[in-house]
Amino acid sequence: MIKSKRVALLMNNGEIIKAYRVSLGKQPIGRKSRQGDQKTPEGTYIIDSRIADSKFYLALHISYPNDSDIKCAQRAGIDPGRDIMIHGLPNGLGKKVGKFHRLSDWTDGCIAVTNSEMDEIWELVPDGITIEIKP
Repeated sequence: MIKSKRVALLMNNGEIIKAYRVSLGKQPIGRKSRQGDQKTPEGTYIIDSRIADSKFYLALHISYPNDSDIKCAQRAGIDPGRDIMIHGLPNGLGKKVGKFHRLSDWTDGCIAVTNSEMDEIWELVPDGITIEIKP
């Protein structure tokens, strides 16, 4: 995932299988450091669970905060936040919004794709896989 390009790359053995245009947190520049900063994290994480019944169309949970994020937050005396996901569109809005959701960054720090793209990602990405989020 490359935040500055708003692109998520699905890779296998170093080769790009698929690229997805994404929307990010409302404050996309910089690393997430605290709960409520509306930033998408930067670093290496794991897809650690799936949520089929979230308020968004399907969601893959990202293991944010990692140990480094927690240590930085502790040093600063702040809550690093949690519940960062790759997800589809808000339930009930998928057909109305579709790819137009990409016109702006609108999440609270998550990575959003269209519902049809989320179907594809849901099938192709296994739990436990590493995800790297770059600036």
